[in-house]
Amino acid sequence: MRTETTRCVVVGGGPAGMMAGLLLARQGVDVIVLEKHADFLRDFRGDTVHPSTLELIAELGWIEEFLRLPHTTMPSVTVNLGGRAVTFADFTRLKVRCPYIAFMPQWDVLDFLAGKAAAYPCFRLLRSTEATELVTEDGRAVGVRAATADGPVEVRADLVIAADGRHSTIRARAGLRPVAGSPPMDVLWFRLPRHDGDRVPFFQGGKGALISIDRGEFWQLAYAIPAAAFAEVKEAGLPAFRERVAELAPALRDRLGEIIGWEQVHQLTVRVDRLPRWHRPGLLCIGDAAHAMSPAGGVGINLAVQDAVATANLLGPALLRPGVPGEGDLAAVQSRRQLAAKVTQAFQVGILRDLYPKDLSDDTTEHVPPIFTAFRALPPLRHAMGRFIGLGVRPEHIAG
Repeated sequence: MRTETTRCVVVGGGPAGMMAGLLLARQGVDVIVLEKHADFLRDFRGDTVHPSTLELIAELGWIEEFLRLPHTTMPSVTVNLGGRAVTFADFTRLKVRCPYIAFMPQWDVLDFLAGKAAAYPCFRLLRSTEATELVTEDGRAVGVRAATADGPVEVRADLVIAADGRHSTIRARAGLRPVAGSPPMDVLWFRLPRHDGDRVPFFQGGKGALISIDRGEFWQLAYAIPAAAFAEVKEAGLPAFRERVAELAPALRDRLGEIIGWEQVHQLTVRVDRLPRWHRPGLLCIGDAAHAMSPAGGVGINLAVQDAVATANLLGPALLRPGVPGEGDLAAVQSRRQLAAKVTQAFQVGILRDLYPKDLSDDTTEHVPPIFTAFRALPPLRHAMGRFIGLGVRPEHIAG
């Protein structure tokens, strides 16, 4: 078995893993990031880049270059419930350089970060390398074993960062068990062509709920259904599904015939959970490996990136010193980031629960969340919500 040695191995080349690897390498820490796929060209659904993440890229001095990548922007979030539009979140007053959410293919974001990280001589990205085992000695994580096209490899490290998502292999191998919350819905993702002059609300409630994201050449659509109801939707047939969507977005009715098979409709089984403990000796979980979020607000990527920044800020100095990061160092990351995860999850599965259908015949306009009444009465609240969604509970900044 081939052996590699590094100070830190990051498992997972998603937003959390790539940002953590980049920022640690920027400090001079020797780091290897393992990505199980050969490239980043996969469907990442919402592909949201929040104002807080854009601000981090600006702090690194790369924002002009980053914004040359294809993207669309959304300066506010408007929810349409029974023909009544409510601005739910307004980002325009945020004291940041980019007061909007950018919708950008995540493969472009990850390619951008990987390219910037490659400029640091202490950074290595190993593609087509799938971590399969956690290596431990005397109760401490000391590396991982991975499968590659050229055979197995063992990467020895003083710190293992698990950033391999909500179904984390490394988390499971460490015996860390998440506590599951109650997700409010599942989501069916699909795409339709976009025409000039289309007017489709971002969120439309009624007989179900539909989220519509303008991606320039096409609409990226998310049809929210009750948890585990996809089998019932399929049993009713594609014509019934197309009619459900048409009732929520009449402007798209003429294009729904392009959905001719269920292979064009991708189910996202929503999972909301959180680790009570994010670490073991020599191992730290971040991003979805520590706290899987619902897609509500698109904030999962935002929190994952914030975790990565806090990890680099707090553990970078420890990794530059002789020895290994202690349990206190790892606990400091969880201590800093867990409140943001808890509050955001409570918001997603509690306050926003009534936005989504409780069964397939449910009219969501009949149980509007109380918070929307407050937004109608007190419009300035939309700016507070813009801060909560756009920046998060505890926004991080680049150290040094």
